Amino acid sequence: MYPVELITPMAKELTDNGFKDLRTPEEVDTAVKEASGTTLVVVNSVCGCAAANARPGALISLSNAKSPDHLVTVFAGVHREATDRAREYMLPYPPSSPSIALFKDGKLMHLLERHHIEGRPAQMIAENLKMAYDAYC
Repeated sequence: MYPVELITPMAKELTDNGFKDLRTPEEVDTAVKEASGTTLVVVNSVCGCAAANARPGALISLSNAKSPDHLVTVFAGVHREATDRAREYMLPYPPSSPSIALFKDGKLMHLLERHHIEGRPAQMIAENLKMAYDAYC
């Protein structure tokens, strides 16, 4: 578990921009399984690729004409049970931090795993997400 002082600015980068912070498995169930429409789930992380690529890419992607109905995030290494539940919805893909998933009516439609994020500019990640929004939102 990471100290709250360390992760707070990393979490706020998303929550200050409309993402709801999910801390329990029940909150994840409500946000993913029980929500209608589209839900973007960012599995946040303390790593450099989350800071330089995943979080900025997710935020840039929201400037699209179509965007998800719901924006949520879990923090890997901090809210373990919530993160584990979010990852259950992403099966059969293995756990990945960071990762960004788009769900529609509880069904996984699009997933960016760490290997899709690491080393790629935020703008490229945003463009990938925008294509998913155009297809599913």
